[in-house]
Amino acid sequence: MNLLPQPRSIEVGVGSVPIREPEVRRDRSLDAEGYELVVAGDEITLSAADEAGEFYGRATLAQLARQPGGVPVCTIRDWPDLPVRGVMLDVSRDKVPTLVTLKDLIARLASWKINQVQLYLEHTFAYEGHDEVWRDASPFTADEIRELDAWCREHFVELVPNQNCLGHMGRWLRHDRYRPLAITPDGFTDFMGRQRGPMTLEPSNPGSLALVRDLLAQLLPCFTSSRVHVGLDEPWELPDERIGDYLDWVETLCAVPELDGRQILVWGDIVSGRADRLTRIPEHVTVCEWGYEDWTPFEEKAAIYSETDTKFWNCPGTSSWTTILGRTTNMKGDCVAAAEALLGHGGTGFLNTDWGDQGHLQYLPISEPGFAYGAAVSWCLETNRDVDLAAALDAHAFADEVGALGAVLLDLGDVYLSTEVQVPNMSALVLPLYFPQLEIGPEKKQLNFTDDELSRAESALADASERLDDARSRRMDDVLVREELRNSIALMQLLCRDGHARLATDGSLGSIPESTRRAFATELNDIIGAHRELWLARNRPGGLEDSVSWLAHLRNCYETGVTPPDWGAHDVG
Repeated sequence: MNLLPQPRSIEVGVGSVPIREPEVRRDRSLDAEGYELVVAGDEITLSAADEAGEFYGRATLAQLARQPGGVPVCTIRDWPDLPVRGVMLDVSRDKVPTLVTLKDLIARLASWKINQVQLYLEHTFAYEGHDEVWRDASPFTADEIRELDAWCREHFVELVPNQNCLGHMGRWLRHDRYRPLAITPDGFTDFMGRQRGPMTLEPSNPGSLALVRDLLAQLLPCFTSSRVHVGLDEPWELPDERIGDYLDWVETLCAVPELDGRQILVWGDIVSGRADRLTRIPEHVTVCEWGYEDWTPFEEKAAIYSETDTKFWNCPGTSSWTTILGRTTNMKGDCVAAAEALLGHGGTGFLNTDWGDQGHLQYLPISEPGFAYGAAVSWCLETNRDVDLAAALDAHAFADEVGALGAVLLDLGDVYLSTEVQVPNMSALVLPLYFPQLEIGPEKKQLNFTDDELSRAESALADASERLDDARSRRMDDVLVREELRNSIALMQLLCRDGHARLATDGSLGSIPESTRRAFATELNDIIGAHRELWLARNRPGGLEDSVSWLAHLRNCYETGVTPPDWGAHDVG
């Protein structure tokens, strides 16, 4: 039986009944959020532990109604592995979705039994008195957040604020008014040797705390959740020898009146695996351990959190960002590893992240397999580890009558496996897009692609494109989904041809014949035009130009044959 998530226990009988309103009962003996659904004779009975359990039982009944031939006779007993099953949406780098987009997505996530959504913020909330930061970002207003919070509550989803309060403050520190608050007001050289603008607040500066308190005081009243995520990850300019200053900042921040009585979440990268540092984390803080590869040592890190009695969640990812098409196999391994470690060591939350690094060029459908699989394994790992994800997507994400779209998405998400070269947190195939200055060839350190590998990717892209014609989705955005996937495929096909052209010369973009480069530029210009239209179909205009800049830079490189060696440092996220 095709359900998402697959229930913990299901007994299937003979025959089916027409869909009808169930007889609902409360059964306090069931686990929290649990339910028992019985379809027998002409009756449908739903027993639930609480209101959330009733909501999830009804969601399962709605999925049963999509089975051919009516609601099958069955008995389902179900409850979650984990109390928190969340999704974090990056709404700062660079997409700010419309409320319509968010509400539609949240309703779909809730139908898969996701019960928490976080909006990752850097500069996309309309903070009073700070309009120079968000003026061109199409930010959320306080009223919009309250409206979205109410929508979430209707769907038994907790909307949690997530405002970074130390690193990732580049959108603030680029302005003269805030630059004195930076650790390095004049910028810094990153680990790749690129010169970057300031990104991290100076924790010893009283003005930094005053700014963060102001932001929290304005943001938090818009949410009914008692939780708040304050970030604190990747303070790049803070050297290791200043770890004491970082830990002091955590303690100071968590003690401010604006956070009184709240459950505080912080990212784990600075304290991860370090028992000596974890002892400094306040008791009311939960550490969110992030890792986006299928080899992430969630098990090892979870053991240390358990040994130190530190509250922790695991945070895998959809593997969509900086890929264009996703990384299906990696995503599944990452989510399973995160869930296994939580169950083995007493973690309570699974927060599936969907980032927007370097222009947020992946479209929403590319992230949906990750959302769906994360929802499934965080609800019940045992029954969903090997779930037929393609069929589940067809039935419960895209309503594809033919059963084609789910498999197309998953296959597109594995195009990254065409090359032997694999890089963390992205698809190696898209590196020439983000960094055109890199060279391609068998002797090249970063991109030793071969013609055969690129041809293998092209074959997979062509096959997926052909099968996309067969899909018959009943979703309202069916046409938009197809256009998003076709533009993604077109961009990847162009990058493959770029690779072939470089391999025929010395590996550099500039060595491609001018006529070929100009043809590439013309083709990319069409892709950029489509990208602008597709962006505005789901998102606000703020951030669009930053997104387009990545594509436009590659187009300019094609037109001129010049690839600036320091390109890429402009991404302040």
